Amino acid sequence: MEFLKRIEEKWQKAWEQNHIFEADPDPAKPKIFVTFPYPYMNGPLHLGHGFTATRVDVYARFKRMQGYNVLFPWAWHWTGGPLAGASQRVKQGDQEFIKALMEIDGVPKEEIEKFVDPIYMATYYTQEGKIAAKKMGFSIDWRREFHTTSPTYNKFIEWQYQRLRELGYVTKGTHPVVWCPSCQSPTGDADRQEGEGVSPEEYTLIKFPFENAYLTAATFRPETIYGVTNLWIHPEATYVKAEVNGEKWIISKIAAEKLKNQARKIKIISEFKGKEIIGRKCLNPVNNQELLILPGWFVDPAHATGVVYSVPAHAPFDWLALKDLKEKPEILKEFNINPAEVEAMKPISMIKVEEFGEYPAIEIAEKLGAKNQYDPKAEEATKILYKKEFHSGVLKEICGEYSGKLVREVKEKLIQDFKMKGIADTMYDLPQRVVCRCLTECTVKILEDQWFLKYSDPEWKQKAKEALNKMNIYPETAKQWFLDVIDWLKEWACARKTGLGTPLPWDKEWIVETLSDSTVYMAFYTINKHIKQYGIKPEQLIPQVFDYIFYEKGSKEEIAEKTRIKPEILEKMRNEFSYWYPVDMRNSAKELVPNHLTFFIFHHVALFPPQHWPKAIGVNGMLMIEGRKMSKSKGNFITLKNAVEEYGADTTRMALLLGAEGMDDPDWRKENLTDLRKKLEAFYRFACNIIENAKEEEETILERWLISQLQHRIRKVTECIENLKTRTALDTAFFEVWNDFRWYIRRKGKPTNKTLFEALKTWIKLLSPFAPHICEEIWEKMNGREFISTAKWPEFQENKIDVKAEEAEKLVKNVLEDTLNIIKATKIKPQKICYYTAADWKWEIYLKMVKQATEGVLVPSQVIKEYAAKKEFKEKIKEIAKFVSKITEEINKMPQNVKQRIIKAEKIDEEKILKDAKSFFEKEFKAEVQVWSEEEKEIYDPKNRARLAEPYRPAIYIE
Repeated sequence: MEFLKRIEEKWQKAWEQNHIFEADPDPAKPKIFVTFPYPYMNGPLHLGHGFTATRVDVYARFKRMQGYNVLFPWAWHWTGGPLAGASQRVKQGDQEFIKALMEIDGVPKEEIEKFVDPIYMATYYTQEGKIAAKKMGFSIDWRREFHTTSPTYNKFIEWQYQRLRELGYVTKGTHPVVWCPSCQSPTGDADRQEGEGVSPEEYTLIKFPFENAYLTAATFRPETIYGVTNLWIHPEATYVKAEVNGEKWIISKIAAEKLKNQARKIKIISEFKGKEIIGRKCLNPVNNQELLILPGWFVDPAHATGVVYSVPAHAPFDWLALKDLKEKPEILKEFNINPAEVEAMKPISMIKVEEFGEYPAIEIAEKLGAKNQYDPKAEEATKILYKKEFHSGVLKEICGEYSGKLVREVKEKLIQDFKMKGIADTMYDLPQRVVCRCLTECTVKILEDQWFLKYSDPEWKQKAKEALNKMNIYPETAKQWFLDVIDWLKEWACARKTGLGTPLPWDKEWIVETLSDSTVYMAFYTINKHIKQYGIKPEQLIPQVFDYIFYEKGSKEEIAEKTRIKPEILEKMRNEFSYWYPVDMRNSAKELVPNHLTFFIFHHVALFPPQHWPKAIGVNGMLMIEGRKMSKSKGNFITLKNAVEEYGADTTRMALLLGAEGMDDPDWRKENLTDLRKKLEAFYRFACNIIENAKEEEETILERWLISQLQHRIRKVTECIENLKTRTALDTAFFEVWNDFRWYIRRKGKPTNKTLFEALKTWIKLLSPFAPHICEEIWEKMNGREFISTAKWPEFQENKIDVKAEEAEKLVKNVLEDTLNIIKATKIKPQKICYYTAADWKWEIYLKMVKQATEGVLVPSQVIKEYAAKKEFKEKIKEIAKFVSKITEEINKMPQNVKQRIIKAEKIDEEKILKDAKSFFEKEFKAEVQVWSEEEKEIYDPKNRARLAEPYRPAIYIE
């Protein structure tokens, strides 16, 4: 381990001293601009950051070796509530939190007391994060580094929001938001301790007349009002009669509190337990039918209004709850309800849906085996049925004017009609718990005079889709997810009143929130080097400066006069931006698809012309630790710094990358790390052994096989990295190539051929993007004149593919495996092994039939007929017919590429190949080996096995 650490420190220092990752515009070279979402600095970089960033670094290193001018910059996110919330917890003396900072994050005790200042906390974690990123060997241009509360960056964000407002994409309005009562601000995803990705959901409220008030029930399915049999109330929950904007509603006490935040005037008239109104009746507002109020212990008073209406024909929970009550009449008697009245309740069918009869809820509950209302299968049944009824359900005659209509087509009209008639209203709620970083539970608030990003704008959505359709998305399956997010995104609260960040330039009491100031900052990377180099001050960065850089708008001389930024510096910044933009690849975790990554697309299409729209996005899974989601509260949180210190950078990089690709979640397991580190050390010794023993030797078919095999590995690794299939790429570059080398040495008996030395050079290059430190060390031992990090990537060369050599070695492997299987099955200890190769006539027929099969014209009877007509084959015709029959099925099952390889290889000299491998077989089996052609006259074949020989499948006899 110490050895690996020394190597890593050596090469990190060398890279930095030689500035090899600092990228400047070079018109003579094509460019690649890659980015990783800047990490939030309310804590240390962890393994999740490491996984995503390593994928970016592999791509950057690969492209650099391909000859591209690669820019991989880095920055730090300080905006919003997370930092302020974390700092506040320290200030409040939260001992559990402080303990986690010390034990998990590794913060020294003397630093903790300084964390009461969020800026100090951010600075500390930024410094630690930079150390961790450097120790991981990320190929970053640190000259472009910044954090999101730096004054120059604030000016960039001010420019961005001024332009978005001018375009009509930032508007002031009234919309529901996730709200923190303590911070008195909207709480975006990044400002949450819990509930990331949760948005307010709109419920339709149906008002059931009840005495002198309304029992107000919340639903997502207002069309089901025509199938109501009863209402559900939780007996032990607290309900209120409240005046809501002049109407009297009966709702849960919790719901009344929620509605106070939703632009409602609420006055509580009385408070009571639910059981007080159970057994009484209300009216269905669409047909005035009396409905009994029944006890429902499944009703959650904290969910929407705490009042639920029952549609047992179409809602599995309602059917199961009603069935439970019918089976336990004693419960009804406790509420003075006549069991016979409940027994008489029948489901009312009001939606026709394919695959189901009159009562879909009953059918699906029985099909899934849901026993009662508490059975988890009831939830599954509900989801399946709701989806089917919404998409393909047709309303029946009982639904009056809406009958014959598809649910999905009529739903919005029905809601509007019900509101016009005064029988429906609206409420917002959260589908699950959301907690702010300050640890306050959030609610929904209808915000008036709040600044929003107008993601609902149809033209903006269309431009975002246009950009997405031009982009490469890795994996391709994520593209539909992006399209869905673009479709459902609505107004997004883009500012809050607490935390760190950039104030809105026209309304300084509002600060641009965390996910809204991190959308086009990649453009700032391109120029920040110059801002720092020339000491440009924030006040010099007026909007016209950015207009000139990004749009070439205005006169640089006039801007220079206003700002005192020299025209040539403005020109340099303009050229720098023009060279690097657009972003060629941005990679992030899948949790950012519903927000950050989609916002990234929206903002680019709003602010930049099509030639500067992003070209590709990679999406990866979320890291697991020992099979569980990584979390400080679960005690399985691992910092990047600690991982590198324990296992080394190359081991950590490889373990992360081998965990998963695509959107699958990688799983970090300690046992894998220990094993991988040993393999890496063994690999180093293996490579050194090849280097030390390399000498000139005559080239054989085995060397041609190794060179040919390497070409396939080059092609596979290259294609995989291009498509961000980093796990498959690494698996190929490390394990598959190693297996090739091991097989070569096993066959050769020694690692001494110069070809092996040259092949090692290729192998080290293929592995370099994944394990750069150990590859640099081996490269140096091979007298590499430059850094391997900037060496030329191996190119696939078709002319080095040797199909004959590959087929020859495949034959040796297959014969070895077949022999071992026979020995294992028979438990023979071999003294002599005889191999019999197929006769020439078998090869002739075999190749003819493979060729015919490739062309789609294989007719076995015609082949037999053809050979029956030839004099020299007349005596063998029965044998030929048997052989043709046997191989026909085998050939028909062959993949097309295998057939093509056989045709390309033509007939291989099996006898020579096996005789050349004779000493290898004798060493492997510790037995005498003989090789015969089945046509030889003096053949040793005591069991008459030779006749069984087929092309590529020699017959075997063991004694």
